[in-house]
Amino acid sequence: MAKVRQVELKAFTTLKVGGPAELWEVDDEADLREATAEPYRVIGAGSNLLVADEGVCDRVIRLGRPFNDMASFGDRADLWLGAATPLPGLVRRAQRAGLSGLEGLLGVPAVVGGAVAMNAGTRFGEMSDTLQEVELFVNGGLERVPAEALNLAYRHAELPAGAVITRVRLKFTPSTPEQVQTAMDAVDAARAGQPKVKSAGCAFKNPAGDSAGRIIDQAGLKGLRVGDAMVAHEHGNFVLNLGAATSADVEELLAQVQARVPVPLQMEWRRWGC
Repeated sequence: MAKVRQVELKAFTTLKVGGPAELWEVDDEADLREATAEPYRVIGAGSNLLVADEGVCDRVIRLGRPFNDMASFGDRADLWLGAATPLPGLVRRAQRAGLSGLEGLLGVPAVVGGAVAMNAGTRFGEMSDTLQEVELFVNGGLERVPAEALNLAYRHAELPAGAVITRVRLKFTPSTPEQVQTAMDAVDAARAGQPKVKSAGCAFKNPAGDSAGRIIDQAGLKGLRVGDAMVAHEHGNFVLNLGAATSADVEELLAQVQARVPVPLQMEWRRWGC
């Protein structure tokens, strides 16, 4: 049976903002069927997410331990993984197994299901590079669909309405631990200017042919602050919670950034509220 409790969602988001919600932790298909009987949302690692201070009215579903296959990850180049498997750990385990394909996602704070749902990535790679199939809970049951059916694009995936990603099939390229580590080192060096503290990832999508971080930097907005929400000094496309920021602080900060740059910036984060 699903575990149900009242929570403050700031405890489940990397930005550490967000109000109350009814959290359903599910362990199997029967739990999912029960949890999805009412309007719902699905939370993964809570990154790339801005939750209102007032919380959300829908129930929030979180996949439990049976959907985390990190402990059983081996050295197969083509395998299914539970959607709650943490992406950072998976990147490191793939390196140790000499499997290439996820190096470009080094440092992305997500679980694999959430990463697929938005085709997470960096300029060095994204989930679509290795994704082959997804297993979805939709219309009361499980079905598997090929990656091509999701129309994956830059920070975009088209999932059927109400679908919950339960498992994903990834295909790696066999390599060596040393070669994969070399590629990861190059990615890490290139991203050295990003803040090392927890955040919700990049706040804005990159405009075609340009970088949102560069645009914000050129506008002189690094260090801009509203309450305890601040544009990072290291990188203009990161917003930090200095300790006591509220969602309202973050929203006002984002609005000020958008108003003070010369081109429209589209949010990459998803907003949750009632």
